[in-house]
Amino acid sequence: MNIDADFTDAEREVRATVREFVDRSIRPNIARWYDDAVFPVELVPEMAALGLLGMHLHGHGCAGRSAVEYGLAMQELEAGDSGIRTFVSVQGSLAMSAISKHGSEEQKQRWLPRMAAGEVIGCFGLTEPDAGSDPSSMTTTARQDGDEWVLDGAKRWIGLASIAQIAVIWAMTADGVRGFLVPTDTPGFRVTPIAPKLSMRASIQCDIDFDGIRLPHDAVLPGAVGLGGPFSCLNEARYGIAWGAVGAARDSFDQALGYAQQRTPFGRPLASFQLTQLKLVNWALEIQKAQLLALRLGRLKDAGRLEHHMISVAKLNNTRVAIEIAREARAVLGGNGITLDYSPLRHANNLESVRTYEGTDEVHTLILGEKITGHAAFRG
Repeated sequence: MNIDADFTDAEREVRATVREFVDRSIRPNIARWYDDAVFPVELVPEMAALGLLGMHLHGHGCAGRSAVEYGLAMQELEAGDSGIRTFVSVQGSLAMSAISKHGSEEQKQRWLPRMAAGEVIGCFGLTEPDAGSDPSSMTTTARQDGDEWVLDGAKRWIGLASIAQIAVIWAMTADGVRGFLVPTDTPGFRVTPIAPKLSMRASIQCDIDFDGIRLPHDAVLPGAVGLGGPFSCLNEARYGIAWGAVGAARDSFDQALGYAQQRTPFGRPLASFQLTQLKLVNWALEIQKAQLLALRLGRLKDAGRLEHHMISVAKLNNTRVAIEIAREARAVLGGNGITLDYSPLRHANNLESVRTYEGTDEVHTLILGEKITGHAAFRG
C-alpha cells in the first residue's frame, strides 16, 4: 500500500532512529532479559538521550514531537518488546502527562525536566486490587489533616513503582478523585514487585500499599478533579498502544516470513506452500489496516480533532489483530517457535497484558457500543 509515502521526512527519521536503537540495544539482549525477568534500567539514559521520555509533551525539557512521531517511536519500541515500550508509556504518557496536564507550574518545573532526562522515574497509581476496569469504585482515600494530606489504601499492577522516585497516586477525597505526587521514599509507602509473571517479563509491575502516609498540602495536582484527570492520561497511553501493537504484529510477521523462506520441508521452502502463503497474506492485510488506523488516529490527534472513542477503535482492533498474528506466527515456526530464539510467542504473551491494561477488550467494546447506540452498558 506504500504507506511510507504518507509519512513526512521527519517522521521517517524518527522511525529510523528508534529502529536502529532497537536493533542495536534491544534485539540482541531481549531474550535474556525476558527469561531472567529483568527490566534493563541501563537503557534509560539512552532512551532519554533520544528524546523518548515525554517526547510528545511540550516545554520543561520535553521533546515536543508530533503525535505521529511519538506513535512511530512506540511502534518501533514494541517491535523490540512490549515491556520496553511500556516503560516509555508509563514514564511519558502516564506519569509525565499527569504532571504536564494537571500539575502546577512549580510541580512541572520541579519534575518534568528531570523525568525527560531520565534522572527521575515516575509511576502512575490508579488500578487497585479490586478496582481495575471500574476506577470509580477505588478505595484509596486522601483526607486533609491540618496542612497535610493523609493517604490510605492500595494499588496493584503499577508499572515501574519499585524503581520510581515519584508516584502519581489517584485517591478519593471529599471533593472527588484527585491526583497526588508522592515521593516513593515517603514513610509508609510500601512497594512489592509482582512475580512470577508469564507476560511482560522484561518489565516491572508492582503492588503498592499506603498506611497513613502524610503529604504536604501542595502534593495535590491542582488541575484535576474527578475521573477525567486520570482518564485523560489513560487516553495518551492507549494512543501509544494502538501504534505499539502494530510493531509487535510486524515483527512477528517478519520472523515467520524469514523462517518460512529458509525452512524446506518436503524439499521445498515452507513459504511456497499455499497454506503458508494464505497466512502471510492475511497477516499482511491486517497489519496494513492497523497501520492505516494508527496513522489516521495520529493525524487527527495532531489536528486537535481526536475524540476519545476513536482511541478505543484503534486500541481494540490493533491489539486484537496483533495477538492473533503473533499466535499464528508461532505456529509457522513449529516447535522452534516456543523458544526465545524467535519473537512471536514472546510478543503473544506480552500482548495478553497489552490487551488488558489501559482498558480491556470488553471495556473498549462497551465504549464503542455506547457511541453507536447511545446506551451505556457498563452497569446493569
